[in-house]
Order: sequence, then structure tokens, then C-alpha cells
Amino acid sequence: MKKLLTSVSICSVLLLAACGGGQSAEPSATNDVEVPEGVKEMKLAVATPEERSLTQGLYKFQEIVESETGGSIKVEVFPNGQLGGDREVFEGLQFGTIEGTTISTGPVAQFAPRFQMFDLPFLFPNTEVAYEILDGSIGEDLLGDLPEQGVIGLNYWENGFRHLTNNGKEVASLEDIKGLKIRTLENELHIDMWRELGANPTPMAFTELFAALQQGVVDGQENPAGNVTTSKFYEVQDYLTKTGHIYNASLFMISETFWNTLTDEEQEIVRKAADEARDYQRELNQQEEIEAFTFLEENGMTIIELSDEAQQKIFDQVQPVYEKYSASIGEELVQELLDAVQ
Repeated sequence: MKKLLTSVSICSVLLLAACGGGQSAEPSATNDVEVPEGVKEMKLAVATPEERSLTQGLYKFQEIVESETGGSIKVEVFPNGQLGGDREVFEGLQFGTIEGTTISTGPVAQFAPRFQMFDLPFLFPNTEVAYEILDGSIGEDLLGDLPEQGVIGLNYWENGFRHLTNNGKEVASLEDIKGLKIRTLENELHIDMWRELGANPTPMAFTELFAALQQGVVDGQENPAGNVTTSKFYEVQDYLTKTGHIYNASLFMISETFWNTLTDEEQEIVRKAADEARDYQRELNQQEEIEAFTFLEENGMTIIELSDEAQQKIFDQVQPVYEKYSASIGEELVQELLDAVQ
């Protein structure tokens, strides 16, 4: 296990190098449009707002599928938690009431536990390494866990590196985190990580978060910078610390019930559209993150960069998370992942 805990070097706490992006796709006004008889209806639900890159990726997917199928599949996008939070949407895929979505690996791990390994703290040093792992054999192997949940996983989009915000003080060290009441994902690994750091983790749905921050139910939260801007958390949070503690891949998934109604040709179109939308969304997310930090500073947030010493202390403090979850996920699989990252 010592090898396991030391095989992730401290370079993994460095934040991702940003790269260029593209233009946002315009959403189509598809809600409440009657679907002609014989046309297959595909509802895509997501918790993020319209302008967020993940939602924009769904609009890109919509554009491609409707064009390539000649209208045999009609796609509707429901952003901003209109059809529920992550858990409700995933269950909608299982029941066949929602046909598609993109959800971060953290919530998905509550249904398919091996996905927890992608949320190990400070695992990926940058997005390039993350893409290589997720798009390679390890990522493909984990997608194979989804059909038993009634879901088809097609690929991995990008939520991004998560950072800490709060409304009480500048957090520049491990000691500053202690005692903060932090909203986390509804995921035991995330909860355990914040406990190790001395915070009081409070799991709740993303759709409930703004009100919880506004009412002081929690002191802070942790999300990619894009979520902080598009969900307007800067209106109720004063400080953002660039922790980059977890890289969040976001699974693009289709209901197996719906998938089985598609012809072979339609399935191939959906697969290709998912890959094209993934590449578009990742590029857009990179640009979104660059612009987000500038926007947040301009709108009154204080941005804190951690020193190397502070990063090392935080990294050392979360090592018990590797110990616990390597045992539950499988030490051999986690070691394979760490070796691949190296």
C-alpha cells in the first residue's frame, strides 16, 4: 500500500494548463413542441444552466443528431435541473423516462461504485493526462459497469477541476479549512476527503446549493469555476481558493431502454455525435475556465493561490482516502490507474 500512496506525485496538485475554446451553441426552443408520429423523442436533462459548457455540449449533440438522422430522432434539452438533480436524472435513465444526460462521476459512483476511483483527490495533474486515461482502456472498462444499471455510457465529457469557495475568510492553508461547513456532492469519497481536511461536509443536490449558500446553511462549496460563474455563486461567496482537489469527468449516458429502440444506423449516429459533442464541450470548458477567474475577480471575489507548502500539506492529509477506497474499489485496479497516470 505504501507504493500505492506514494505513486501519485505532488505534481498532481498543480492546476490544469488552460487552452483555447470555441463558441457556444445556441439552444433550440424545443420544449413543448409536439413530436410527429413515428419520430423518436430524446429528452436530455442536466443540472447545469443553459450557458454552462456541459449544457452547450448537449445542444451540440442535439444539432448533430437531428441533422444526421433527418429528423427521425427529435432531441429536447432540459437544463438547470428542470427534470431533477443528478440522482433523479440518473434514475430517470433507469426507468426510461429520460433518454440522455451528462453527470459527473461522483454522483454516478453511487450507482456504479468503481467510478469513485476517478474522483480520488489530486489524481490527474492536468486535463491532457485525464483525457488519455478516460478515453483509453481504463475509461472504456468502467463504462462496462453501466449496462447492469440500465444505462449505456458512451464517453466522458468534462466538468473540470473543483475549487473551494466560502463566504467567511481567505483559505490559504490546511488550517484555514478546519471547521468550515462545506456542501459536497452526495458521494462518500467526497465527504471523507473533506472530513480528513477538518471541514464539516454537508452533502446536498446541486439544485439546492444556491439557496443553502444564500441562507447560510453552509459556509461554502466546491465546484469547477464554470459552475461558480454560471450559477452565480459569486453573489453569495466572497473567496475562491484554487485547490484543484478533484478533476471531474462527466459521463455522457443514454437510457438502455431508449438505446434498444434505435436502429443500428441510429446508434452509430448517436455514438459519433456523442464523440463530436465531447470534443466541442471539452474545448469550450477550457475557455470557460480561463474566462471564469477573470469574471469572478471583476465581480468582487478574492482568488487565492495556494503555496507549494500548503498544497503539500493538503495532499498529505488526504492520503487515508486512498487507503480506504483502494480497498473498496480494488487495489490492483487503483494501482493500474496510478501507474497509467505516471
